[in-house]
Amino acid sequence: MSTIKVNSIKNTSTDDGGIAIDNSGHVQIDGQQLPTAGQLSNRNLIINGAAQVSQRSTSVTSVTGSGYHAVDRFQIGLNTLGTYTLTQQSDGPDGFANSFKIDCTAADSSPAAGDFFQVYQHIEGQNLQHLAYGNSSAKALTLSFYVKSNKTGNASVEIQQTDNSDRQVCLQYTINAANTWERKVLTIPGDASGVINDDNGTGFRVGWWLNSGSNFTGGTHQTTWTAEDNTDRNASNLGIGGSTDDYWQITGVQLELGEVATDFEHRSFGDELARCQRYYETTYPSGYSEGHNFNEGYPFSTSKPLSFNFIASDDTTTSQSYTFQCQKRADPTVRLRSAKTGALSNAHTYRGTGTNNTDVGISVVNTSQNHVLISTTIGGVNVTSESYFHIVMEAEL
Repeated sequence: MSTIKVNSIKNTSTDDGGIAIDNSGHVQIDGQQLPTAGQLSNRNLIINGAAQVSQRSTSVTSVTGSGYHAVDRFQIGLNTLGTYTLTQQSDGPDGFANSFKIDCTAADSSPAAGDFFQVYQHIEGQNLQHLAYGNSSAKALTLSFYVKSNKTGNASVEIQQTDNSDRQVCLQYTINAANTWERKVLTIPGDASGVINDDNGTGFRVGWWLNSGSNFTGGTHQTTWTAEDNTDRNASNLGIGGSTDDYWQITGVQLELGEVATDFEHRSFGDELARCQRYYETTYPSGYSEGHNFNEGYPFSTSKPLSFNFIASDDTTTSQSYTFQCQKRADPTVRLRSAKTGALSNAHTYRGTGTNNTDVGISVVNTSQNHVLISTTIGGVNVTSESYFHIVMEAEL
């Protein structure tokens, strides 16, 4: 048998294209990079990387602390370092309709030593088992994303692995031009020492540092896995929040197996929504935040709440079950709110033709990863209470 060795096969009908193989043996077809490891689909370990889903709200103002705000799956770590508006922005590079924007509205030009400001996403350990961490065959990853900011200069990305001896890789990227979408690509080596637990806890935390005090700066970037050192985590401090002119946007976030970045894996809105609902689900209509006071009457054309008919055969508590859209990561925290007023642990009720309406108390009896049991107390024999309320279910990492 003979072997023919070539580094490209050209498409004769065009000036470019065809199949090309670079010096490292990586294959491109018509100029598009194929994965260097793993499958063609379901490559992206990041959820909602194109900022398509924003269940909580499309815009949240006056943010001064840590938590999940606006765009799903992207958490803010913020400790006394300014005030911000967070939005799902209708702005992105070519091929992206949305992005996650952080805009400073009250600045802090002199952060205290322990102050910090991060954006990060947790990835479940059971979704990372194919990386073979803790073995000699541990595999490399590639992180790619689009970023835009008024600030230019070096910035830090941290990959944290908290299972089995808190370990980290701290990498640097550079924003070259202000107010311009730029794509960044970073390689993360495999870790032969750090086993990732096969569970529903945090296996990785991918974090973009925006600003911090001196406790998190002064070190150096670590391109191999090392024990956590706070001073290395934000070795290149971008300094978002030092001025009310500051903003930072991100989209097209992809974390994939292999040492070369491929084109972003676009998933349908429905697919991304289902992935997000594993961690957070709400019955509020799109664009309305939890607890919104709709102040509207029956038949609730705007708020579109759940409708339950609670029936009591005597003067006792009665209950009903609600099944989630998808199985949650863990038993969720469940909050119940009145459809009309937004009041916590209340349902707005109507009887007959919509008369005798009032807020009545409702409560969570128990929850599982798949459903919640809700109860209320109704006075009188064979009384029916037509109850309207919203449910918020949270099982974030």
